[in-house]
Amino acid sequence: MTAALVAAGLGIVPGTAHAADPVPVAAGVAEAIAKASTSEGFHSPADRTIRTTLPGAATANGKATSKTAAPQTAQTAVDALNAGANPALAVDVSGTSYTAHGIELTTLITSADFALGVVVDWGDGKTDTVTAQGNAELHHSHTYDKSGEYQVKVTVTDTANGVQAANGGAFLTPGSDFTPHTPTRLLDTRNGTGAPAVKVAGQGSARVKVAGNAAVPAGVTAVALNVTVTETVDSGYVTAWPGAGYERPGTSNLNYTAGRSVPNLVIVPVGEDGYVELYNGGPAPVDLIADVTGYFTRASAGGYTSMTPARFVDTREGVGTSRGPLAPRSAFATRIGGLQGVPQGITAVALNVTVTEPQGPGHLTAYSGDGPVPTASNLNFVPGQTVANAVIVPVAADGTIKVFNGSWMPAHVVVDVVGYYSKESKAAFLPFTPFRTLDTREEAYGWPGGRFRAREYITQGFTPDAATGVKAYVLNTTVTETGGTGYLSVAPSAYPLPA
Repeated sequence: MTAALVAAGLGIVPGTAHAADPVPVAAGVAEAIAKASTSEGFHSPADRTIRTTLPGAATANGKATSKTAAPQTAQTAVDALNAGANPALAVDVSGTSYTAHGIELTTLITSADFALGVVVDWGDGKTDTVTAQGNAELHHSHTYDKSGEYQVKVTVTDTANGVQAANGGAFLTPGSDFTPHTPTRLLDTRNGTGAPAVKVAGQGSARVKVAGNAAVPAGVTAVALNVTVTETVDSGYVTAWPGAGYERPGTSNLNYTAGRSVPNLVIVPVGEDGYVELYNGGPAPVDLIADVTGYFTRASAGGYTSMTPARFVDTREGVGTSRGPLAPRSAFATRIGGLQGVPQGITAVALNVTVTEPQGPGHLTAYSGDGPVPTASNLNFVPGQTVANAVIVPVAADGTIKVFNGSWMPAHVVVDVVGYYSKESKAAFLPFTPFRTLDTREEAYGWPGGRFRAREYITQGFTPDAATGVKAYVLNTTVTETGGTGYLSVAPSAYPLPA
């Protein structure tokens, strides 16, 4: 029996995490997510309130009052006139969010003791209307359909005094939408692409220019990179993070051993300077390669729809393409849009691509069905090796993608669809600082200790109360110290989380 360290694999997993016959793990994952998330929003203080007199308001003693006001008694009418049209009326508005498209609005009203009408205009054509009396604190929640900037306005109306007060601000949704990008190489330390042609030293790092490079626009919030480590002479790991101004997380994005080339898809926030950084956590120098496959911006583009993983291609059985291994230096096309619940008109697709039974070393590249073969690769392999990797790939107008076998020998290919991007999809990406939720090597995270037994499930709850509406999570999962061959699956479950 052999022990092996298998590269961490990224998965975009639907946001339900329960399993049959489960082993429960740490409570508190949800709290950690809420803590790691960054709230965003605006605050417009009361001194920015804009007061106006209602149309048709009459005046008495130079004070405005409404002709339509109907005080219950003559005395209250006199009080209203003498109140100076509620001179203290003001509105303080704060909006914040811990979710991709949600806003939590707090309105503080300063007013004399009069009945008030309150209208919240969310800036997307939708409004909420409530009433209040005098000083009040109001709370509202709203979810936008798309990413973007919205003008939020709260209007408070005192009909009795013929006066209105309004305040608000611009709210930019924290979530980012995805734009697919033809796989393009941004970094290759072997030949000097994007950095000097020299290996990245042990415990050293390489900076990768993203914004303004290879047609990636300025202002990107995150990027999808296929990161590959190669020319390794020792064991180690690679961590991607925004770089300057950010603390490097204590997690890894891929792990490697001596003599192996290991790829993994990484979704990483981009620093304010437009760069990301790749850290070599091993003791010896390595070469690093980074290919961009898409990017995220806070403008409305393609949202994400998660789905139960579905097999679209298996060359061993003739599913999705002809039966038999993919010939060397050739590609097959397969249709994704319009099949197995995936709609037509999608812009990109999230895949799990696996090579198995390869007869020689090589690589696989997934790309749009109407594009040329890019120079970038999605996974690398050696003879007899089974390797899987997450892939986000643009989809052609006819709903097709292609997979190219870059080896000089045939290999079998398996393609599973885990989700898709489209203009109609509503889920947006919201990054937070990576943190570890489980490590079976340690008696921590609620784990009792010991290896994860064969044919067993782990149950893990994620969604915090402050982040309702979560559709999926981006996870990096690693298996290590294996005692035999097998596979690891991460998926939602129909069973409840144990108490």
